[in-house]
Amino acid sequence: MRILMVCLGNICRSPIAEGVLKHKAKALGLDWIIESAGTNSFHTGEAPHRFSQKVCKAHGIDISQQRARKFVPEDFERFDKIYALADDVYDEIKRIGGSGANMGKVKLLLNEVHDNCNASVPDPWYGGEEGYLPVYELIEKSCMAIINKYN
Repeated sequence: MRILMVCLGNICRSPIAEGVLKHKAKALGLDWIIESAGTNSFHTGEAPHRFSQKVCKAHGIDISQQRARKFVPEDFERFDKIYALADDVYDEIKRIGGSGANMGKVKLLLNEVHDNCNASVPDPWYGGEEGYLPVYELIEKSCMAIINKYN
Protein backbone atom coordinates (compact mmCIF):
# COMPACT_ATOMS: atom_id res chain seq x y z
CA MET A 1 0.00 0.00 0.00
CA ARG A 2 1.31 3.43 -0.99
CA ILE A 3 -0.38 6.33 0.80
CA LEU A 4 0.11 10.09 0.43
CA MET A 5 -1.15 12.61 3.01
CA VAL A 6 -1.73 16.10 1.60
CA CYS A 7 -2.39 19.46 3.25
CA LEU A 8 -1.71 23.05 2.20
CA GLY A 9 1.95 23.68 3.06
CA ASN A 10 3.11 20.23 4.20
CA ILE A 11 4.42 21.51 7.54
CA CYS A 12 1.53 21.10 10.02
CA ARG A 13 -1.21 18.54 9.33
CA SER A 14 0.15 16.19 6.66
CA PRO A 15 3.52 15.63 8.41
CA ILE A 16 1.60 14.59 11.53
CA ALA A 17 -0.52 12.24 9.41
CA GLU A 18 2.54 10.78 7.70
CA GLY A 19 4.29 10.25 11.03
CA VAL A 20 1.31 8.73 12.82
CA LEU A 21 0.41 6.34 10.01
CA LYS A 22 4.06 5.29 9.51
CA HIS A 23 4.36 4.65 13.25
CA LYS A 24 1.20 2.51 13.35
CA ALA A 25 2.07 0.60 10.16
CA LYS A 26 5.60 -0.14 11.36
CA ALA A 27 4.33 -1.37 14.74
CA LEU A 28 2.18 -3.90 12.87
CA GLY A 29 4.95 -4.92 10.49
CA LEU A 30 3.12 -3.52 7.46
CA ASP A 31 5.29 -2.82 4.43
CA TRP A 32 3.51 0.40 3.49
CA ILE A 33 5.03 3.46 1.85
CA ILE A 34 3.66 6.60 3.49
CA GLU A 35 4.61 10.13 2.50
CA SER A 36 3.17 13.63 2.66
CA ALA A 37 3.01 16.70 0.43
CA GLY A 38 1.44 20.13 0.21
CA THR A 39 -0.57 21.78 -2.53
CA ASN A 40 1.60 24.89 -2.42
CA SER A 41 5.36 25.25 -2.46
CA PHE A 42 5.76 27.99 0.16
CA HIS A 43 7.59 25.67 2.59
CA THR A 44 9.39 23.28 0.21
CA GLY A 45 12.44 21.79 1.92
CA GLU A 46 11.41 22.90 5.41
CA ALA A 47 11.01 20.60 8.42
CA PRO A 48 7.56 20.23 9.97
CA HIS A 49 6.32 23.07 12.16
CA ARG A 50 7.85 22.95 15.63
CA PHE A 51 4.46 22.36 17.27
CA SER A 52 3.72 19.47 14.88
CA GLN A 53 7.06 17.98 15.86
CA LYS A 54 6.36 18.60 19.55
CA VAL A 55 2.91 16.97 19.61
CA CYS A 56 4.22 13.94 17.71
CA LYS A 57 7.26 13.62 19.98
CA ALA A 58 4.92 13.68 23.02
CA HIS A 59 3.33 10.56 21.50
CA GLY A 60 6.65 8.83 20.77
CA ILE A 61 6.86 9.79 17.08
CA ASP A 62 9.82 11.66 15.58
CA ILE A 63 8.93 13.59 12.41
CA SER A 64 11.92 15.94 12.50
CA GLN A 65 13.56 14.37 9.43
CA GLN A 66 10.58 15.02 7.14
CA ARG A 67 10.89 17.81 4.56
CA ALA A 68 8.03 19.62 2.85
CA ARG A 69 7.42 19.03 -0.83
CA LYS A 70 4.78 20.06 -3.33
CA PHE A 71 2.07 17.70 -4.58
CA VAL A 72 2.64 16.96 -8.29
CA PRO A 73 0.50 15.23 -10.96
CA GLU A 74 2.86 12.21 -10.92
CA ASP A 75 1.69 11.48 -7.37
CA PHE A 76 -1.48 10.01 -8.89
CA GLU A 77 0.70 7.32 -10.45
CA ARG A 78 2.97 6.78 -7.44
CA PHE A 79 0.29 6.30 -4.75
CA ASP A 80 -2.66 3.96 -4.26
CA LYS A 81 -4.47 6.29 -1.85
CA ILE A 82 -4.22 10.05 -1.52
CA TYR A 83 -5.74 11.65 1.55
CA ALA A 84 -6.64 15.34 1.51
CA LEU A 85 -6.73 16.82 4.99
CA ALA A 86 -9.19 19.56 4.01
CA ASP A 87 -11.81 20.27 1.35
CA ASP A 88 -9.82 23.14 -0.19
CA VAL A 89 -6.84 20.78 -0.43
CA TYR A 90 -9.05 18.22 -2.19
CA ASP A 91 -10.01 20.89 -4.75
CA GLU A 92 -6.35 21.84 -5.25
CA ILE A 93 -5.35 18.19 -5.76
CA LYS A 94 -7.99 18.00 -8.49
CA ARG A 95 -6.75 21.23 -10.08
CA ILE A 96 -3.08 20.19 -9.98
CA GLY A 97 -3.92 16.77 -11.42
CA GLY A 98 -5.79 18.29 -14.34
CA SER A 99 -7.77 16.18 -16.77
CA GLY A 100 -5.66 13.11 -15.97
CA ALA A 101 -6.38 13.22 -12.24
CA ASN A 102 -7.66 9.89 -10.92
CA MET A 103 -9.84 11.40 -8.21
CA GLY A 104 -11.04 7.90 -7.30
CA LYS A 105 -7.77 7.61 -5.36
CA VAL A 106 -8.45 10.80 -3.37
CA LYS A 107 -10.48 10.96 -0.18
CA LEU A 108 -10.87 13.42 2.65
CA LEU A 109 -9.01 11.96 5.64
CA LEU A 110 -11.84 12.41 8.16
CA ASN A 111 -14.18 10.40 5.90
CA GLU A 112 -12.29 7.32 7.10
CA VAL A 113 -13.77 7.91 10.56
CA HIS A 114 -17.15 9.36 9.61
CA ASP A 115 -18.15 8.19 6.13
CA ASN A 116 -19.20 11.07 3.87
CA CYS A 117 -18.88 13.69 6.62
CA ASN A 118 -16.67 15.71 4.23
CA ALA A 119 -15.12 17.56 7.17
CA SER A 120 -11.69 19.15 7.16
CA VAL A 121 -8.94 18.73 9.72
CA PRO A 122 -8.57 22.27 11.13
CA ASP A 123 -5.35 24.02 10.18
CA PRO A 124 -3.48 24.68 13.45
CA TRP A 125 -1.11 27.11 11.68
CA TYR A 126 -3.46 30.01 12.45
CA GLY A 127 -3.52 29.50 16.22
CA GLY A 128 -1.19 28.70 19.08
CA GLU A 129 0.33 25.49 20.33
CA GLU A 130 -2.95 24.44 21.96
CA GLY A 131 -4.47 23.81 18.51
CA TYR A 132 -2.06 21.01 17.65
CA LEU A 133 -3.24 18.34 20.12
CA PRO A 134 -6.87 18.28 18.86
CA VAL A 135 -5.52 18.08 15.30
CA TYR A 136 -3.21 15.22 16.30
CA GLU A 137 -6.15 13.37 17.90
CA LEU A 138 -8.35 13.71 14.79
CA ILE A 139 -5.51 12.50 12.59
CA GLU A 140 -4.70 9.61 14.94
CA LYS A 141 -8.32 8.37 14.84
CA SER A 142 -8.31 8.56 11.05
CA CYS A 143 -5.00 6.72 10.78
CA MET A 144 -6.32 3.97 13.05
CA ALA A 145 -9.36 3.65 10.77
CA ILE A 146 -7.04 3.33 7.74
CA ILE A 147 -5.04 0.61 9.49
CA ASN A 148 -8.22 -1.26 10.40
CA LYS A 149 -9.63 -0.92 6.88
CA TYR A 150 -6.58 -1.96 4.85
CA ASN A 151 -4.65 -4.28 7.19
